Amino acid sequence: MANAKNPLKEEKVSAAAYRALQARFDRLQVLAQVNDVIHSTLEPQRVLELIMRETVRVTRATSGSVILVNPTTQFLEIQASHGLPLSGEALRLKVGEGITGWVALHGKGARVGDVRADARYIPAKASVVSEMAVPIEVDGEIRGVLNVDSSQPDAFSPQDEALLHDVARQASRVIKNTWLYEQNRLKARLFESLFSVGQTINSTLNLDEALKVITYEACELMSGKMCSLLLLDETHEWLDLRASYGAGDAYINKPRLSIAESFLGIVVRRKKALQVENVQTSTRYQNVGVARREGLVSLLSVPLMYLGEPIGALNVYTASLTNFSNEEIRILSALAELSGIAIEKARLYERLVDMEEHIRQNEKLSAIGLLAAEVAHEIRNPLTVIKMLFHSLDLRFEPSDPRVRDVKVMSEKMDQLNRIVEQILDFARTSEPQIGPVDINRLLNDLALLVRHKLRNQNIAWIHKLGENLPMVSADSAQLEQVFLNLTLNAVEAMPKGGKLTITTKVQNAGEAGAMVMIEFRDNGDGMTEEQCKRVFSSLLKTTKRKGTGLGLAIVARIMEAHHGRIEVKSRPAKGTIFTLRLPVGS
Repeated sequence: MANAKNPLKEEKVSAAAYRALQARFDRLQVLAQVNDVIHSTLEPQRVLELIMRETVRVTRATSGSVILVNPTTQFLEIQASHGLPLSGEALRLKVGEGITGWVALHGKGARVGDVRADARYIPAKASVVSEMAVPIEVDGEIRGVLNVDSSQPDAFSPQDEALLHDVARQASRVIKNTWLYEQNRLKARLFESLFSVGQTINSTLNLDEALKVITYEACELMSGKMCSLLLLDETHEWLDLRASYGAGDAYINKPRLSIAESFLGIVVRRKKALQVENVQTSTRYQNVGVARREGLVSLLSVPLMYLGEPIGALNVYTASLTNFSNEEIRILSALAELSGIAIEKARLYERLVDMEEHIRQNEKLSAIGLLAAEVAHEIRNPLTVIKMLFHSLDLRFEPSDPRVRDVKVMSEKMDQLNRIVEQILDFARTSEPQIGPVDINRLLNDLALLVRHKLRNQNIAWIHKLGENLPMVSADSAQLEQVFLNLTLNAVEAMPKGGKLTITTKVQNAGEAGAMVMIEFRDNGDGMTEEQCKRVFSSLLKTTKRKGTGLGLAIVARIMEAHHGRIEVKSRPAKGTIFTLRLPVGS
């Protein structure tokens, strides 16, 4: 009888084993379902909602939620939930607050049989008695908490906690993939915007207009409240506000910033992007009062660079606490790099306009010299004849005759006129060119950089057909640059409605004693008549030019003559003009 089996006891053991087996099966089924959904959808929200629904069902919980840590605010935010009322979803806890916050802070699971006896608990709904939470870890960092609760005391077992840990590991994969997707989506949006911004910035030539475009686009790109752009002054000791978007009077009228003492000065000096979480409370930020009046909170500042050297700072402010991601910093830095190029391009264009005016003024001065030389030359010939005839008259009078004094004065004045003519001719003579080896193609490429914006603005296409392995010529590079620029500007004036300017270079008679480098300027502008072509290089007193001074080509001809070169012109009205220059190859 001692060995007799107890059917009732066996039935109880069998029932308990069955329930344990069923519970294990349910857990494995939940994990399998989650795994299947993870690999079958790109919708992370759907996966997280499935995780919560099945976890609540298997653990027999009343409600549950997936809670993520906001990296900017450090608040715990519910990402997905099941069975939680709206009031519970609205609850916002910081890391360290409540049981959930404790788990997020310490990275450990918590299983509480009666929350009423736990000092950490902060109620989300009145009926909760038991709570269980485990951390969600992504790449070694706590990124959230998986939480379930029940209206029954001691509702969760160690096996339930083990299941929750397994589900949290699955959820971490979803969250990681979600963030990767969001990061890539953000990158795509930012780079798309950056490309568009780059086109907008580089289409602007006026410096002030370019600065306004940069601040507007930076603010829009980074979803900021305000953006400002500061440039170094000539002493490189101060940063001056040059443009802003969204700024009020308090910010616009604040004092200039010292490079040595300001936070933005550090950005410029270190050539490195820096951010401030809250400029209203930061000890590093110089204008806290301005920030409070303007409602500015977080700041990201990146240096404006050109050719490796800082020229200023680009700053984006937000209206709320923001932790700028590495990707956002890289994007704004890329925008700043484009902006640096655009700023220098606009400055270069302004210098080009000034240079063009300077060349025009020099052209006028050169023309005055030419004009003076021609006038002096025209005066000297008849003056020489007058002097010869005067002396041939051999006017002799008695010493007492008053005409003796008149003859003397006339002779002195003719000598004085002769000296003045000689002085004018000496002054007007062109200085000898500073001869050295010159690469014609390089000179033309440099010219293209100077005039490309002017040509673009006037709808003129600049076409290069530069010969390869072009030999050097012996010339004065500054004077040749004046020649090429003059011919280019003349072509621009001949095409007021746009057109095409083609510049061709090649070597003629290569390898022979008389080898020449040929440079051709061909436009399809107004053109000239045959008579105008004959007089195009003539003196100032006989110019045929309809607009301007008509002095440039006379100077061009003189420079070519000084270089032992030749210049020819072919043109037809309404068909365009071809200027062909030939320079001897340097020895």
